[in-house]
Amino acid sequence: MEERNFTFVEEFVIQGFYDLPNLQGLLFGIFMIIYMSILIGNGLIIVIIKTDPVLHTPMYFFLGNFSFLEICYTSVVLPRLLTNLWSQNRNISFMACAVQLCFFLILGATECFLLVVMAYDRYVAICKPLHYPVIMNQKLCIQLVVGAWLCGIPVQIGQTYQIFSMPFCGSNKLNHVFCDVIPLLKLTCGDTSLNEIYAFIVTLLFGMVPFLLIIWSYINIISTILNFPVGVGRCKAFSTCSSHLIVVILFFGSASITYLRRKSTYYPGLDKILSLFYTIVTPMFNPLIYGLRNKDVIVGLKKILSK
Repeated sequence: MEERNFTFVEEFVIQGFYDLPNLQGLLFGIFMIIYMSILIGNGLIIVIIKTDPVLHTPMYFFLGNFSFLEICYTSVVLPRLLTNLWSQNRNISFMACAVQLCFFLILGATECFLLVVMAYDRYVAICKPLHYPVIMNQKLCIQLVVGAWLCGIPVQIGQTYQIFSMPFCGSNKLNHVFCDVIPLLKLTCGDTSLNEIYAFIVTLLFGMVPFLLIIWSYINIISTILNFPVGVGRCKAFSTCSSHLIVVILFFGSASITYLRRKSTYYPGLDKILSLFYTIVTPMFNPLIYGLRNKDVIVGLKKILSK
């Protein structure tokens, strides 16, 4: 067999925004402000829900878990990005990259399922209001949340292992803002067709299936709301559901465009922007969408401030 000399990769260089050398300080400031706003905003929602007995309902139980998830999800990506911008040292070890990817995929799957759970909660509340207290009991709520957090773990660990068991050779420059599936597959020197198929199937199972379930829920919800008499009840139902729907569109829209494309159609600039939508923009707007548009949360905030 012909011998080939490969330089096997022991660490990666996350290039991030290396092509904007004069804006490194500005980008650091912007991302630091965004990260702090995510931590403070989502943390405040958790505190409000925890301290206000009025908000001890299934809907706000799921919202509290979602806010905590957003903090974890963003913390997988942003601290490393901020460190790279501050120190200009973009190196990340092979193992650290694998760990980042694994947690990123697990938390991404959790967000997909948790959004489905929140849609199901609204479906039962609006379409079956008389049975809501019986169906959405405390035991079921806990089971749904635990299931959302755990069901993606084995599959995403398997996907991470499959990617990092491929031979990485030659260039170690990862043209992305964090360790992600498609940029990593671009650096492998073997046949990645099976990896791409596996990633596509995982995206369908953890992305498109939850998205279709959410759409199905909202078709039923909207048809039920339209049968309500015109008034405050209809407006409140539309307002509650529209908040959740905005988050769904932002998250699933940008993530689907990224992961449902083949490696050959990967465009680093576009994918960097899209990745910022589902890792940073959605968590940043979550407190604004659910907080400023929700009177109960605003009342809870006023109670905390008055104390």
